[in-house]
Amino acid sequence: MATQLDTFEMERQAVEHIRDSRAQIDAELEKVIVGQKDVIEQLLISLFAGGHCLITGAPGLAKTLLVRSIAQMFHLKFQRIQFTPDLMPADITGTEILEETGDGHRQMQFVRGPIFANVILADEINRTPPKTQAALLEAMQEHQVTAAGVRYPLEEPFFVLATQNPIEMEGTYPLPEAQLDRFMFNVVIDYLPEDDEVAVVSRTTSGRPEEIEPIFTGEDVMRFHEIIRRVPIAEDVVRYAVRLASASRPGQEETPEFINEWVS
Repeated sequence: MATQLDTFEMERQAVEHIRDSRAQIDAELEKVIVGQKDVIEQLLISLFAGGHCLITGAPGLAKTLLVRSIAQMFHLKFQRIQFTPDLMPADITGTEILEETGDGHRQMQFVRGPIFANVILADEINRTPPKTQAALLEAMQEHQVTAAGVRYPLEEPFFVLATQNPIEMEGTYPLPEAQLDRFMFNVVIDYLPEDDEVAVVSRTTSGRPEEIEPIFTGEDVMRFHEIIRRVPIAEDVVRYAVRLASASRPGQEETPEFINEWVS
């Protein structure tokens, strides 16, 4: 009983920590990000729930800055991978090299790639071929990397926040369904209202932005994951979600006619 009470008290404190820090999160991000309240909300939901995000938006909408700021706020190791047509899978996961040991022998040594971080910004993920895109699949699903038959676990927490530009489609590779399935949200960033754009211009031409102060640690994020997974959900809500997903699939018995006509 004492152990259960202690666990309940720790969870209660963690929930209060999230609630009390919500205003502080907004205050820290407002140092560098103007507007985009809905985008920030979706990114935080994904982060606390342990999911990955695909961020779609035109150039110049602070996608990279937003991801880097969130990583700094949660005191997490951040890596940015610029996806290009010549990027190879080993450039992401790492590769084995031949090194000499102290006794004069040689052995293969695995050199870790940029995927070994807590927050990965996969910038313009649709600009690299499917073979390289697939290098992320195991990491996103299993939180591990396999090289030469050896598994290397990734440090927790682990998030992939990928960006893609919806305007310049020349030289891009559409993400396969298996890749899209790994993302919890497709967060769309749109242009700001005029007043917010004026604030951005004024801020970026008047001096250096303020530094983001860390609020949480990686251990805090892991604890949030455990608490969120224990939140009860009514069976009716689950059944409604299942039926909604089923109704979107063409050719099913209860699928509406307009779905069969317009969805492939």
